[in-house]
Amino acid sequence: PPKKKDIRDYNDADMARLLEQWEKDDDIEEGDLPEHKRPPAPIDFSKIDPGKPESILKLTKKGKTLMMFVTVSGNPTEKETEEITSLWQGSLFNANYDVQRFIVGSNRAIFMLRDGGYAWEIKDFLINQERCADVTLEGQVYPGKGADGNEKVKNKTKPEKAKKKKDAEKKSDGVPEDNRATTQREEL
Repeated sequence: PPKKKDIRDYNDADMARLLEQWEKDDDIEEGDLPEHKRPPAPIDFSKIDPGKPESILKLTKKGKTLMMFVTVSGNPTEKETEEITSLWQGSLFNANYDVQRFIVGSNRAIFMLRDGGYAWEIKDFLINQERCADVTLEGQVYPGKGADGNEKVKNKTKPEKAKKKKDAEKKSDGVPEDNRATTQREEL
């Protein structure tokens, strides 16, 4: 049995052991656990539509925190972006969606959802707003009503990735500038 020590003589290791003993006997409810320690929700495969891959994502993201990027059309200032996204957040709040909003640029905001299962419904609401240029959700860019005519391509991938692929194709035609392998074989 461990020696009885005066509480004033406890060091950090003793305090850590004491905390572990308290937590071991504690019954923590499942809802109080952090998200990464909670067991995943069971997926009902009867609700999955094989023709719609979004239905699978919707079921796998249910109950998990999810973030989506929203771009405001035009050339707004950060204050205008704040006001416009605040209106959208208020509308979503009135429709009982728990959404937090963070401004990350002069025309971009992040909408954080506590339950990712509702992300596609919120995305549908946002892309129907006049000042919404696009919504990025799970790597997919969905153009909104406020998108330019040249950006109205449904479900395009992130523009940065497409640009990188084009740059890589250009580099593969000539002499490679860096240490990466090329897609074409070079004869020696």
